[in-house]
Amino acid sequence: MDLQLTGKTAVITGGSVGIGLGVARAFAREGADVILAARDGARAVGEAARIRADFGVRALAVAADVATPEGCAALVSATEGFGGCDILVNNAGTGSNETIMDAPDDKWMDYWYLHVMAAVRLARGLVPMMRTRGGGAILNNASICAVQPLWYEPIYNVTKAALLMLSKTMSTEFIRDNIRVNTVNPGLILTPDWVKTAKQLSAPTGGDWEGYLQSVADEHAPIRRFGTVEELADFFVFLCSPRASYCTGATFHVDGGMLKSV
Repeated sequence: MDLQLTGKTAVITGGSVGIGLGVARAFAREGADVILAARDGARAVGEAARIRADFGVRALAVAADVATPEGCAALVSATEGFGGCDILVNNAGTGSNETIMDAPDDKWMDYWYLHVMAAVRLARGLVPMMRTRGGGAILNNASICAVQPLWYEPIYNVTKAALLMLSKTMSTEFIRDNIRVNTVNPGLILTPDWVKTAKQLSAPTGGDWEGYLQSVADEHAPIRRFGTVEELADFFVFLCSPRASYCTGATFHVDGGMLKSV
């Protein structure tokens, strides 16, 4: 299927590793130019070079912490210098570990800025560019935890749930400019962070990190395995393509059946 993305430009936050990098490479494979934003600028530069070499598209690395106004402004400025964009994937994010009783206010605010305000600020900066190009797509990467929370990360649960409502509100405002906005709630996706965590947690009992991950999948996902970054990235790219032109204001679960409600 031709996704009609050749010549389009996609901005991906958290784009130098894990899901973000997988999404950037999937866009490039379809002929889209990509802008990778990441706090680790050196790693982003290396990955952008590999994308250029592998797919023959334009790829720009931007060192930016999108949890800050300055980082968002730097990304918007770089995108403008690149010629604008058609697609924004708000992917930058991370898990948390706390209880409501012991988490300080500043930790709540840090995650609010990263998961919610980054999407707000980047929309303010990039939507005008999309408008001048005739429209586009925004995809917000939330989490199954937005609707099925895990007990040990209340801040992550709450801020990802807020991102769902932000996405819905964006969709009703931006569709008049032919900009579609959707959300994906991934379940268990095998990222480098998951592998790192599994190795740490399994070390005291022999280091069977793969067995640990399998136990997590057995407990939570009826499909009994983790999804790959590539499986998730392909879905992201499809939703941002003209092939998904009637999809807006929706939340899609890519979770191997993990969600227990309808």
